[in-house]
Amino acid sequence: MSDALGAAEELRAGTAGDPRLARLCRELESLERVVVAFSGGADSGLLAAASTRLLGADRVRCVTAVSPSLAPEELEDCAALAAEWGLRWGTVETHELEVGDYAANGLDRCFHCKVQLMDALTPLASAEGAVVALGVNLDDLGDHRPGQVAARSAGAVFPLVDAGLSKAAVRELSRALGLRTWDKPQAACLASRVPHGTRISADLLGRLARAESALRRIGFRALRVRHYGDLARVELPEADLALAVERREEVVAALHGAGYRYVTLDLEGLRPGNLSRAALEARRSPRP
Repeated sequence: MSDALGAAEELRAGTAGDPRLARLCRELESLERVVVAFSGGADSGLLAAASTRLLGADRVRCVTAVSPSLAPEELEDCAALAAEWGLRWGTVETHELEVGDYAANGLDRCFHCKVQLMDALTPLASAEGAVVALGVNLDDLGDHRPGQVAARSAGAVFPLVDAGLSKAAVRELSRALGLRTWDKPQAACLASRVPHGTRISADLLGRLARAESALRRIGFRALRVRHYGDLARVELPEADLALAVERREEVVAALHGAGYRYVTLDLEGLRPGNLSRAALEARRSPRP
């Protein structure tokens, strides 16, 4: 108990020097009890760590949704972070692949994913007299995120948004609080690697997981492997493109090992969300 009180006081003390942290603390205190959807990224990491320090683990439950769309490394890191930060953590299985509209992979795929997430988390929150909290930041509001609509409609709250925190602010506060997730690359679900309209299956997601795991073993931290049948299009930060060419044989072998016949390197670099943006542009301006 004394450790929990010390963590809360330390967090409150930090608010004196940073109004952004003060706003976040006020938002979390107003919620009283929360179930945090914990993916292990910078956003949900800040939300989980700050709420646990401030409210105590008895009033904060952190839950990771497990399905084929979650990379194995991400689940392992969630468990490691929970141990490091003293989170009251557990997992819950979601079954979005059983939903036809999700597997069809239309532009509303994320909506159906969040419905499944909220269906799994809402009973847990109700049992604890808590509210479900998601790690959505201000910058996310400008993207195509139909899942946010589903989550809000089901009663989820977005404390980072309500505190006025951008992605940059989340990373800065995370670093100040000593959270190693402060510079963790964004890692959207594996389904985001599949062009809209291409049907999603557990086998396909497994192939993508193997491909990205193999590239991480080579040494790449931030990456996306986009799936086009037998062809893999690899997106890396511009600073890593030269290294990918230098280690071309290893990269090709990694992708062949995951089941891809052809391997391409995208010279435009890493662009999270570009498949959704391309699909939206195509819908607005259909080809004659």
